Amino acid sequence: MPVLVLGVIPARYASSRFPGKPLSTLAGKSVLQHVYERASEARYISRLVIATDDDRIARAARAFGAPVIMTREDHISGTDRVAEAASTAEEKIVVNIQGDEPLIDPAAIDAAVLGLINNDESQMATLAKRIEHPSEIDNPNVVKVVVARNGNAIYFSRSPIPFNRSGNAAYYKHIGLYVYRRDFLLSYSSLPLGPLEQVECLEQLRALENGYSIRVVETEYESLGVDTPEDLERVSQLYGMATLAKPN
Repeated sequence: MPVLVLGVIPARYASSRFPGKPLSTLAGKSVLQHVYERASEARYISRLVIATDDDRIARAARAFGAPVIMTREDHISGTDRVAEAASTAEEKIVVNIQGDEPLIDPAAIDAAVLGLINNDESQMATLAKRIEHPSEIDNPNVVKVVVARNGNAIYFSRSPIPFNRSGNAAYYKHIGLYVYRRDFLLSYSSLPLGPLEQVECLEQLRALENGYSIRVVETEYESLGVDTPEDLERVSQLYGMATLAKPN
């Protein structure tokens, strides 16, 4: 019997830098619709829903045919919103798909899902991409990850890790797509916050600090979220280039 996988796209209207960004327009469609349509192409997602607390987003999502789960307004993070959406689901695997990445690669979603399905010891999985631009190594907004030989994360940090004493270090940035075992996801918010999560402000460290393993799958997918109007313009340019590059 195949493993059932629930994909959840958390979306909220409020944003300090870009209010209403899920409904901002890119090539005639909302950012949210682009995310939904691309995520729908993932082979291993059995069911895909949008989780929101905002009626405007819910109406827009239903208008382009997406199932919607209404959630509470007081969630601190997207993870908590995804957990509420999954709380009554029958699927045993849950994917948290960021609602502000209109160029999300369905193959990257599948790779992360398989990373968890094929690893019985881990409770969650995520993605990492080798850093190609040196400027990203020292950028605290680019989260770095180091991985053990068994494929599990050792640590995530905003600092450059590892320290490049030999001059031959390879750096990997974390791509913020998460796959969880449903039971683990439902208990995640109740895990105690540790000092590393608090000092780095990285939620995924909660799993490591509480002794759980995170499977890391390498990808070529270059994550580009829309956090500001300037980001939307940059994504629009990339979208246009990708469209022109498609064979007729």
